[in-house]
Amino acid sequence: MSKVHAIILASGTGERLGYNIPKQFIKVAGKTLIEHTIDIFENNQRIDEIIIVVHPSYRSFLEELLLKNNYSKVKKVLNGGKSRKESSYIGIMSINNNEDKVLIHDAVRPFVSDRIINECIDMLEHYQAIDVAIPSADTIIQINENNIIDNIPNREKLRRGQTPQAFRVGIIKEAHHLALKENFDMVTDDCGLILKYNLADVYVINGEERNIKITYEEDLYLADRLFQLRSSNVRENCDFSKLKNKVMVIFGGTRGIGKSIEEIATKYGVRVYSFSRISGVDVSDYESVEKALQMVYIEENRIDYVINTAGILRMGKLESKSIGEIIEELNINYLGTIHVVKASIDYLKQSKGSILLFTSSSYTRGRAFYSIYSSTKAAIVNLTQALADEFNYEGIKINVINPERTDTPMRRENFGEEPKDSLLAPHDVAIVSLKTLLSNLSGQVIDVRKSYK
Repeated sequence: MSKVHAIILASGTGERLGYNIPKQFIKVAGKTLIEHTIDIFENNQRIDEIIIVVHPSYRSFLEELLLKNNYSKVKKVLNGGKSRKESSYIGIMSINNNEDKVLIHDAVRPFVSDRIINECIDMLEHYQAIDVAIPSADTIIQINENNIIDNIPNREKLRRGQTPQAFRVGIIKEAHHLALKENFDMVTDDCGLILKYNLADVYVINGEERNIKITYEEDLYLADRLFQLRSSNVRENCDFSKLKNKVMVIFGGTRGIGKSIEEIATKYGVRVYSFSRISGVDVSDYESVEKALQMVYIEENRIDYVINTAGILRMGKLESKSIGEIIEELNINYLGTIHVVKASIDYLKQSKGSILLFTSSSYTRGRAFYSIYSSTKAAIVNLTQALADEFNYEGIKINVINPERTDTPMRRENFGEEPKDSLLAPHDVAIVSLKTLLSNLSGQVIDVRKSYK
């Protein structure tokens, strides 16, 4: 049976960036760029094996990253060559079956989407070579040796190339063999070899503007912002039977989304313990949270999942709010989240469990009249991304759910009655929440939209 391989090219030295380490090993949003890139292919269900081609001087550093992340799909780490073409050749020649499919991707493109990866794989059923490209928003000029414009091509037919590029293994091997025979090196990507030797048509699928390549220092600032705003999807097909006999603790679980999570989880055999201020547990009081978790652990001798949906929403301009009101909102929405996470760590270290937090769509841009609420929700996203890196060695996963407007008591209390079909049902958010707990994701923002199925 044929396989789908992903070759990640990580043998560059990153001289244009001006750092003392190659750009693929620079940290952004809590992880190195190459880790972010590997994560995407590791979590894509259609990728069978990952091959990484690395500069020999950084092989040991890469191996430490692989050990830390415990990737299951990384099957080969190969020393790279002196050029991109040579490194690509090394990766391709390590694949034995010429009928397999291979995607070749830059390590410093950490925003490639599942849509692009899956479409590349699909189109290899119809073509032997696939490129990914986007239209040019700028006019492209061609100059001569004197730096004078020689030509201005029609940009309607011009595209800016991205990766991955995808091939049937046999044909890209043939292209590289022909180039090696001729000692031909004047090429910047693998599709160029297919075209040079007229081996096949190269089909182009639409890329994405956010699939940027980190090349210059300015790209790092943009990448940091993109990581902050990036959201992930959970798998459509999910085996909820794996929840059976797990122990779950929900803070803020007596109504709304927390209550829906409890109801669905219980149906799948989860032993759920739900707490809220109504039941005498206030997340703004660290000792209260500690005692609740201790009680569950004494009863069950384990805790697998901890969820915090507790929060308050108060409308009002900052100048009209008292300091006491502001502190209460901060204590519940943000400090309460920290309390829940901190008190859970020792228990989740033992179970290699998961934490699930909740943000709001207002985290990306503060809303007037909800400045405290919006800023606490932004802080929760930042906290999640930072803690995912801290918890990596502990085996704890932490993610944050970002639901659209949801039909909860808290929303009705603050906005009144709204058309039901304009709001998410708490049940839908709960389903995505449980799928996230069963996933291998960590440090991710999981958007839940009305169109989610």
